[in-house]
Amino acid sequence: MTANEVRVRFAPSPTGFLHVGGLRTALFNFLFARNSGGKFILRIEDTDRARYVEGAVDNLINTLHWAGLNYDEGPVVGGNFGPYVQSERLAIYKKHIEMLLEKRVAYRCFCTPERLEAMRKEQERQKLQPKYDRTCLNLSENEINDNVAAGKAYVVRMRVPDNVTIKFSDIIRGDVEFSSERVDDQVLLKSDGYPTYHLANVVDDHLMEISHVIRGEEWLSSTPKHVLLYEAFGWDVPKFAHLPLLLNPDRSKLSKRQGDVAVEDYRDKGYLKEALVNFVALLGWNPGDDREIFSLQELENEFSLEKVNKSGAIFNVEKLNWLNFQHLRNKPEDEVLGMLKAHLASAGIDAAQFTDEYLIQVIDAMRERVSFVKDFTEKSPYFFSAPAAYEEATVKKRWKPQSAEYLKKLAEELSALENPSKSDYEEALHRTAAALGVGNGQLIHPLRLAVSGMGEGPGLFDIVNILGKEETLRRINSAIESIK
Repeated sequence: MTANEVRVRFAPSPTGFLHVGGLRTALFNFLFARNSGGKFILRIEDTDRARYVEGAVDNLINTLHWAGLNYDEGPVVGGNFGPYVQSERLAIYKKHIEMLLEKRVAYRCFCTPERLEAMRKEQERQKLQPKYDRTCLNLSENEINDNVAAGKAYVVRMRVPDNVTIKFSDIIRGDVEFSSERVDDQVLLKSDGYPTYHLANVVDDHLMEISHVIRGEEWLSSTPKHVLLYEAFGWDVPKFAHLPLLLNPDRSKLSKRQGDVAVEDYRDKGYLKEALVNFVALLGWNPGDDREIFSLQELENEFSLEKVNKSGAIFNVEKLNWLNFQHLRNKPEDEVLGMLKAHLASAGIDAAQFTDEYLIQVIDAMRERVSFVKDFTEKSPYFFSAPAAYEEATVKKRWKPQSAEYLKKLAEELSALENPSKSDYEEALHRTAAALGVGNGQLIHPLRLAVSGMGEGPGLFDIVNILGKEETLRRINSAIESIK
């Protein structure tokens, strides 16, 4: 890589589904790489074996591809800095642990879980900051060797220097300082031989030549530990950018308790990838003007970390729904047609019974009324089958004692039409109303109820024109028989 090449990574843990916060982290890394002409890398951080979920890696990769965030290096696609799965890099971490032990900036800790728990409880009782008390820091070489020879389990901890100020610069937050007194001697290598997040993260970021670490605000408090590790190894520190928290509308941290948080949930509910990516991009970033609708390419062109806010970003589902409506409305007709056919198949409706011309007419009639593809069948089921029932409230309000007789007259007028157009249906209704000496509404409302079973929808004559004369007459006759 060249000295100034941007290399960023998305490094999820395979513990289940992809959180929308994870999607935002991946997206901001992806956009920054594309805007800078750099590389976007996927690394799987699977060293926490207790939380590992079978199949989660494939799900992560598939979800990123679904969102259009194709990575340049990583599992499956490969690259010059692999392997890109941390459980395949254990020998690398062990080698780097030995380096830290030799430099005496790390030490073995033989304390049992029981002792550590008792220590923690005593610190809580005394209202002290929970930190390891360094019991094992002063063990002699002989004691250490004897413990190892005896097969005693141990972890390796970092020796945090005393009374120093750890400083680093954050692209979003500016200069940040932590006192080393607030930093624990964190575990770097667990007793099972697996590294902790802190060690593996720093070693991999260095060896993979990551230039910018872009991640969520929750990792800000871990950054001083990572800075100390970079310094202990004698490595350059990458540039950091910590993204603002995602918040519920009540400003609590976004969580499963208050709604869906998995990208897969939104995909399965029918949200368009374009809408979800657009929405997530606006969680903490804005272009500096009042634009809200972006394609992925437009986001790539516009994105910069300098326009990311510090304050928490509100996750507003109503805004997401609005964006889904906008993106669906702006999609080309043939693309919506393909999506509608796929939805009909998943809903158990044989799409082959409808011509493309028919379905395109349905799309045109409903385009301003649907936010999701599923809305075509949920909001206008009458385009795909005759009403099996009629809205009770609409019947009470719109079906008068004389409605059946009026519709019989209208049916006679419609039957006489030859290859009628939309305007022909409208004129036929007006003629019938005039002949009956009643207002057009006396026919319009019961006709809508007869053909759709509902009291609202797109233009009545659009519906009738799409259904056609024969189907309209069938539905009028059925309503006359069924509605009492």
